[in-house]
Amino acid sequence: MIRVTDLTFIDALPGPERDDGPPPEAHDDEPLDAYSRAVTGVAERLGPSVANLRVSRRVRGGRVVAGGGSGVVVTPDGFLLTSAHVVAAADGGIRASFVDGRECVISVVGTDPLSDLAVLRVVEGSDLVPAELGDAERLRVGQLVVAIGNPHGFESSVTAGVVSHLGRSLPVRARSASRIVENVIQTDAALNPGNSGGALADGQGRVVGINTAVAGVGLGLAVPINAATRKIIAVLMTDGRVRRSYLGIAFGPRPLPPRLARALGREQCVEVVEVVEGSPAAMAGVRPEDLVVELDGVPVERVDDLQRLMVGELIGRSVKVALVREGRALAVELVPVELEI
Repeated sequence: MIRVTDLTFIDALPGPERDDGPPPEAHDDEPLDAYSRAVTGVAERLGPSVANLRVSRRVRGGRVVAGGGSGVVVTPDGFLLTSAHVVAAADGGIRASFVDGRECVISVVGTDPLSDLAVLRVVEGSDLVPAELGDAERLRVGQLVVAIGNPHGFESSVTAGVVSHLGRSLPVRARSASRIVENVIQTDAALNPGNSGGALADGQGRVVGINTAVAGVGLGLAVPINAATRKIIAVLMTDGRVRRSYLGIAFGPRPLPPRLARALGREQCVEVVEVVEGSPAAMAGVRPEDLVVELDGVPVERVDDLQRLMVGELIGRSVKVALVREGRALAVELVPVELEI
């Protein structure tokens, strides 16, 4: 236990005598420091692009309850990006308001619960101010980031902080399907209820993430804007949904046995924990405790490697899976089906 006597208070530190006279008078016209200029610049640039979303849902008994969140305009003709959970079951209507006083009716173009992203569109109206999408892959730990959203319904609230960690994983679930969102951004910028779907921007005002969750005090999480999520956004804009392939395997990480590690030149693989009855994997003869080392010619070392390969292009196509079973290498062919959520 820390005792008071163990502490050294700052006022007690030896040093030159203090001048206890009145502090210098602050002037409003003094130039802002670099940090403040960066934050205010991002707020001024991005504020017009962030919408306050009011979401209505019908519940049992015919009642309508209201929820809220944030959205980010990404095209001048009215496409917005938000979190999928913000607009889930939004059957009572969505309205968006902007800092210039405009209010718009919003429709849902497409949602992807397994990445927690959704694309919306203004039903009527144009000349919106789009935000510039950045690249989260260029972020560094300690870099300034600014969160803009509508916590507790307060429009266009701004908080600032730094990137606390990169590469976090966020488990998401949609009915019986689950997935890991990769490379999630962790920040200490304050995120509160209503910030979900809002923008996390770098110091240049480029959106590098969509705020999605709070893991604790000073632990905000944002889905990154990167090559993978840009593809998801584009598919949602054109098709309204993201198709993923399904093997019917529950899997986990596993180190390779030393002999196999030397032969393959890597140390990790994915172990089959469970095989769903009647699934493509079951029909191909995959068994629990099999080690997956390659899928469709691509090495598999981690769970997210396998997850990343579950793209729509594999649906209905014969795929070769390289396995290790009881120390012996073998290959099976299976035909993935579409993941239903």
